[in-house]
Amino acid sequence: MSARLPDHGIAWDELRREMKDAGRGDADWRGGRVPMFIHYAGEDVLDVAKQAYLMYFSENGLGPRAFGSLDKFEKDVVAMGLDLLHGGPEARGAMTTGGTESIFLAVKCARDRALALRPGAGRPRIVMPRSAHPAFDKAAHFLGLEPVRTPLGEDFRADLDAMRAALTSDTAMLVGSAPAFPHGVVDPIPQLAAMAREHGTWMHVDACVGGYFAPFARELGADIPDFDFAVPGVTSISADLHKYGYTAKGASTLFFADPASFALMGYAFDQWPRGQYFTYTLVGTRAGGAIAAAWAVMNYLGKDGYLRIARRVLDTRLAMQAGLDALGLPTLGRPELSIFAFGSPQRDMGAIGRGLGARGWTVGYVNDPPGIHHMLNLTHEPVVGQYLSDMAAVLQDPATQAGPSASPVPAQY
Repeated sequence: MSARLPDHGIAWDELRREMKDAGRGDADWRGGRVPMFIHYAGEDVLDVAKQAYLMYFSENGLGPRAFGSLDKFEKDVVAMGLDLLHGGPEARGAMTTGGTESIFLAVKCARDRALALRPGAGRPRIVMPRSAHPAFDKAAHFLGLEPVRTPLGEDFRADLDAMRAALTSDTAMLVGSAPAFPHGVVDPIPQLAAMAREHGTWMHVDACVGGYFAPFARELGADIPDFDFAVPGVTSISADLHKYGYTAKGASTLFFADPASFALMGYAFDQWPRGQYFTYTLVGTRAGGAIAAAWAVMNYLGKDGYLRIARRVLDTRLAMQAGLDALGLPTLGRPELSIFAFGSPQRDMGAIGRGLGARGWTVGYVNDPPGIHHMLNLTHEPVVGQYLSDMAAVLQDPATQAGPSASPVPAQY
C-alpha cells in the first residue's frame, strides 16, 4: 500500500478533480449498463434522497433522546412498511443499515428463541432453499448455527418435500424468499409458513428485494402468492429500503409479527461506568441521513409514485424477456418482480457475457443453470433496444455456441 496521510491538507478543488478522475473507469450505471447494485427511480427521487440525507448528515440514529426527529422518522418508516406488509396491531420493527444486518438479526432472534425453548439441545439449524441469500450462511457462521441448504424444484423455487425432510428438532429457522435473488422467483411462502407452524419453528421471509416492490406489483396484477404477515406463521420479514424503496444507502427494515419476537432483536448492557446501553441493531452509530432520506423518499413518492415506477420496471422486464426469448435465450423459471435470469443449454453463457462486456455492459451471472442475471430499475428502461441489439450481434459469434469447450460463467456476485 503506497497511500499515506498527507503532511498538509489538500484543497477540495484538487481532491474533487482527483475523485472524478478515479471514477472515470467505473461502470456506467446511469446509462443502464450495470445489472445490479443501483436502484434508480428518477433524478427527482435521487435529489430528494440526497437533500434529506444532507439535512441530517451529522445526526446519529444511536441517540433518539438527542435527535427526536430521527426517532420520529424511523417510527414512521416502520409503520409505513408494516402497513404495506399487512402487519397487525401487534407487529413491530426497526430500521437497520442493510439487508445483511436485517438477516443477521433475524437469525440471532431465532437462535435465541430456540435456545430458550430447548436448553441443552443440539446446535441450532437454519433450513433454507439453495437459492437463499448468502447472508444466512454468514450469520450462521458468526452466531454458531448450522446452515442447511435444500435442493430447488424444477421451477427454481423451494422444494417443499426437501425442506420438510431437512427439518429436525434442532431447526431454529425456516427461510423463504420473496423473491430469491438468483432467479427472481417467489418461494411458496404459505406452505413454508404452515410447515414452520406445524414444527414450532421461526419462519423468516427474506423480502430484502421484494418488500417494497411486491405489494405494488401485486396491485398491478402480478401473480404473486401471499408472502407477508397476511400469511399465518410468518415470524419476521427483512425488506430493504435502499433497494426498491429507492432511499439512500444503507437502509433496511426488519419486521416481526409480535412484540415477543421483536424483543429478541435488542441488546442491553449496563456493566460499565457509563450506565445503560441499548440498541435494536447490530451497529451502534447509525447514519441519521439514511433514516431521514428513507422518510423523505417514502413520503415524496407515496403509493401512486411507487405504483408508477413499479409499472415501468415490470414493463422493462417483460420487454427484455420477450426480446431475449426471440433470440433463443428463454427466462429461467417464472419471475414476477424485478429480477430475472436467462440462458440456454445451446449457448456458451460465459462467452456471451464476455461479448457483452466487450460492448460496455457489466454482466451479472447465475451458475445453476448457467445464465445471465438482471435486477432492473429505471436506468434500464431506455436501453432495452440497445441491449437486445448488442445481444443479437454477440450471438453471431461462433464462440457463443455451446460445446465441449463451453466456458463456465464467472463466479461473481
